[in-house]
Amino acid sequence: MSKHNKHYYEKGRNGWVPTSTADIKMSVPKGLKFNTPYNMQDLEIKCRKDYPVYTGVVKYFPDALMEVSRVSRIGNEQHHAGEPLHWDKSKSMDHLDALFRHLIEADDLDDDGVLHLAKVAWRALAALQTKLEDDK
Repeated sequence: MSKHNKHYYEKGRNGWVPTSTADIKMSVPKGLKFNTPYNMQDLEIKCRKDYPVYTGVVKYFPDALMEVSRVSRIGNEQHHAGEPLHWDKSKSMDHLDALFRHLIEADDLDDDGVLHLAKVAWRALAALQTKLEDDK
């Protein structure tokens, strides 16, 4: 197992096993390959600056991202108790419908103690990720 795919698992005959990186669809900048190491000198400056993940996302929304990661963990425990954290995309694909159901109660806590608004954010990210993968 390479160091790049240690967090991706799929259900196999013998339980959860690492997924081949060839099966993983992820968004990467044009002209670059997923799971290929690049050092910053190899990348064009424009390309790097087009994706300010840390300064443009993590630094903007640290508390929100922590809460969304909690939604992932709680959902994994609900649907796959005792299994490694993973996104079972077959469980629910109606992200926009679910997003709006949670949006109606955005200021309240759900039955599991998580803000509905955090679940709105998770569903928005899931819908965007799915859209980007489908467009490839």
